[in-house]
Amino acid sequence: MSEISAGDAVTTAATAVGWRRAGIAGAAIGVIAAGAAAGVAVERLTVGRGMRRKAMLALDATGPYGSLRGLPGRATADDGTELYYEVDEVEPAGAAGTAAGGGEAAGSGTRRRRLFGRKDPAPVTVVFSHGYCLSQDSWHFQRAALRGLVRTVHWDQRSHGRSERGRAQADGVAVGIDQLGRDLKAVIDAAAPEGRLVLVGHSMGGMTMMALAEQYPQLIRDRVASVAFVGTSSGKLGEVSFGLPVAGVNAVRRVLPGVLRALGSQAELVERGRRATADLFAGLIKRYSFGSRDVDPAVERFAERLIESTPIDVVAEFYPAFTEHDKSHALPAFRDLPVLILAGDKDLVTPSSHSETIADQLPEAELVIVPDGGHLVMLEHPETVTDRLADLLVRVGAVPAAANVGGHGSTAQQPGD
Repeated sequence: MSEISAGDAVTTAATAVGWRRAGIAGAAIGVIAAGAAAGVAVERLTVGRGMRRKAMLALDATGPYGSLRGLPGRATADDGTELYYEVDEVEPAGAAGTAAGGGEAAGSGTRRRRLFGRKDPAPVTVVFSHGYCLSQDSWHFQRAALRGLVRTVHWDQRSHGRSERGRAQADGVAVGIDQLGRDLKAVIDAAAPEGRLVLVGHSMGGMTMMALAEQYPQLIRDRVASVAFVGTSSGKLGEVSFGLPVAGVNAVRRVLPGVLRALGSQAELVERGRRATADLFAGLIKRYSFGSRDVDPAVERFAERLIESTPIDVVAEFYPAFTEHDKSHALPAFRDLPVLILAGDKDLVTPSSHSETIADQLPEAELVIVPDGGHLVMLEHPETVTDRLADLLVRVGAVPAAANVGGHGSTAQQPGD
């Protein structure tokens, strides 16, 4: 029996009123939502809400995705916004033996000494920057694989994850990629003020790194050892088709900015709508996150949780920054560095052609196009991303060549799973 109740009908009616108030753009979304609701209603005839909730809880418990935590810290952006980060430290060589031996190196009759006035060089720090509507936890597999081998910093971009909502945005200032570049500088100053850096960025995170290079070229020259761009773009995102036919994408481009503004102004109503159409939402996330047909359901669910946690007003707030993004002129700052450029060949959000454009500007870079890879390629094909990233770290001496980087296999389900 269908689980669509009178309460659901009232909520749907209230939602419809909200869409009408949003104007023409809201009406367009209302039509889409109505069609989606019909599809969800059919699904609910055979699968009860309680059963689907139990299935989601079971998937959440399948893997500890997003559960890794490090030493917490906070950096302050130039507008006062508090940015949350975590550091995974590497235990110094011999530290365990020194502690156990009361100052003697394990297995040795000599005492460890440090010359007066000299300190060990600061370790290489790998700074991971995440993408739009995600958080630092989107690097789960790479973080797990590199833990203990190299010092890493994972941070949440403003208004995402555990970071504070952008204070300038609360005062009506539009967020831009340049602001994110300054945010990254604040995180580096707080979490890695010394030593060489390896910068790794996915999607918006890669754009953030480009903005950092544009505004702080001296930092790139003096401290950055290498960079990795994953599923990102240096510009012309307004031309992306998102896999839609020409007529469809043109219509979306016309109405989407207004739609998002309308949605952002009615955040509470829209969040209720997102919960009511969770099945449709999950389908959209899968289509625009992954390129494979058989991704592990637990990983799919993890991606849903990451994206669902981003409030709709934040989604609306950040969107215009991407249509304005153009940092191709900043790429030469990375030309003399070892660079990894990686993308999925089925990425509908930042198509692999955008990675090829970056590679054209950085001809010495390693370009890797992952077959059957979507936008969240680091979750979908973690073994490939981790392998290429580990190779980059070995090349710059951040990780010893003999180090055993923990592997994480494909997230695709295997026969019999």
